[in-house]
Amino acid sequence: MCVICDRIQMIKNGTNPYFVMELETGYVVLGDNQHFRGYTLFLLKEHVTELFDLEDGMKARFLEEMTIVAKAVSRAFCAEKMNYECLGNGDAHLHWHLFPRIAGDLEGYGNNGKGPVWWYPKEKMYSDCNKPTNKELEAMKQTLRKELEPLSTIQKTV
Repeated sequence: MCVICDRIQMIKNGTNPYFVMELETGYVVLGDNQHFRGYTLFLLKEHVTELFDLEDGMKARFLEEMTIVAKAVSRAFCAEKMNYECLGNGDAHLHWHLFPRIAGDLEGYGNNGKGPVWWYPKEKMYSDCNKPTNKELEAMKQTLRKELEPLSTIQKTV
């Protein structure tokens, strides 16, 4: 069972509240928890586990679209720096974690408050207090869509 495939099925069924936009190679969704405001994922449409398993054209387009999404996230949420993560150890389905970063977002953890997102305590990052309300989620999705639309040349709605 693949959690990301399940989330994609929810998008197709119209039941994923975090869905933002469909692109040619993947789906843009906001993260369930928003300690790093604007945290977004880009999910590959196909169930593939490794970048090197994609055909060259698909791989290039997926990576290109990921950078389009990152640029839109950066603009939408006023990032000072973007962090990119594609691990797949927990969910073996190609997807990108895009973290917009701002000064002080680690709240004193790490080196003078600077460092990778995984330095922030998981129990705080995934706390219910970091889940956006429905109103906040809708506003975030609208803000991100506004930045994505002019950047993405091929977009689809579900």
